Amino acid sequence: MYGLASGALPLGQFVARDGIIDLAWGHPDPALLPIGGLQRAANAVLARYGADALGYGYPTGPGPLIAWLCDHLGAIDGRKPDPEAVLATAGNSQALDQVATILTKPGDSVLVEAPTYHLAVRILRDHPLNLVPIPSDEDGMRVEALPGIMRALRRGGAGLQANGGRSGRPRLLYCVPTFNNPTGASLPPERRRQLVEFAAEAGIVIVEDDAYGELAYDAPRPPSLWSLAPPGVVVRLGSFSKSLAPGLRAGFLTADAAIVERFRDSGQLDSGGGVSHFSSLVVAEFARSGDYSANVARLRAAYRERRDALLDALGESSRPALDWRRPGGGYFAWVALPAGTDARVLLRKAEAAGVGFMTGPSFYAGPIPSAATGRIRLAFTRYGPEALIEAGRRLLAVLDLAAG
Repeated sequence: MYGLASGALPLGQFVARDGIIDLAWGHPDPALLPIGGLQRAANAVLARYGADALGYGYPTGPGPLIAWLCDHLGAIDGRKPDPEAVLATAGNSQALDQVATILTKPGDSVLVEAPTYHLAVRILRDHPLNLVPIPSDEDGMRVEALPGIMRALRRGGAGLQANGGRSGRPRLLYCVPTFNNPTGASLPPERRRQLVEFAAEAGIVIVEDDAYGELAYDAPRPPSLWSLAPPGVVVRLGSFSKSLAPGLRAGFLTADAAIVERFRDSGQLDSGGGVSHFSSLVVAEFARSGDYSANVARLRAAYRERRDALLDALGESSRPALDWRRPGGGYFAWVALPAGTDARVLLRKAEAAGVGFMTGPSFYAGPIPSAATGRIRLAFTRYGPEALIEAGRRLLAVLDLAAG
């Protein structure tokens, strides 16, 4: 059931099912949320700013958050944005919806990775837009396929209408290049350079979903596409949902100052002021105290341990069963099932045995390749190591039964 408030009314998004270790949910462990630190930060914000913390905010976000973000991104990403190039958001979902609202028209085409974040697909389809898939391999988006896709779109887009409509002008390219959802892959440096060069030449804006960038477990995070690109080529979406707490609904956007100005002057921000004004001030206070850096380090250690617990458990099979590449960060492992196994059929058996996951076909905006039916996404962040080891054992037991 959903998390419940008093009177049995829904409170949270997560649906708990008795007896199931459900690795379908890309959620943080509630035990890892910094409740005490955020409570102290909220109290400090109210003491420092008083009623100004509870009023309508400045359209692009409160100054304390913008100033900290500029310094923080300069330190971790190698490029410090100007304040005019930063916009506070209510998280990446809200930001993506606003990007589609401001930078596209109904019927325009948007290039998307295949596979890609399934709920981003839903947001883009709300507008509505024609989603054109870009094939991927184990290293992420196959950038070399983009010129051919663009030529096909210019010829009328035969076979490229993922929504069944007429292909319009390609406006955006949506991707999760760092610790991808669902695959966990990160686009290699050369592909990153090729991608931003292609977008600059083609006149397309890349929408870089950078939700997982701070959760690097084995090596420093790769540079964002935004840090590599000329002005106006990339709109980078950053979120505090993964590095702090999703209930804050706080995030940010970095882009060319002219694009940020279009957001600032939009009807939404003119009407309501800055989004998540109080939450943004709380994040800024939490960061100013030093708690943010400590929290990210704590999450990296915890999630690294959980990733390894799950994948090591899956590797204990006495016969070859599953195949994966250990993700260098983020929330997910993208696992290939034994040849001939349909993930959708396996899911029913797995849930009966007490383990859940998401199936590969869920993550495609267009035609589903045959290989996707044999893939599953496992989230390793919500449960502790012991539960993840048990989930791995349950999954292997189901596969053993299926193999006869």
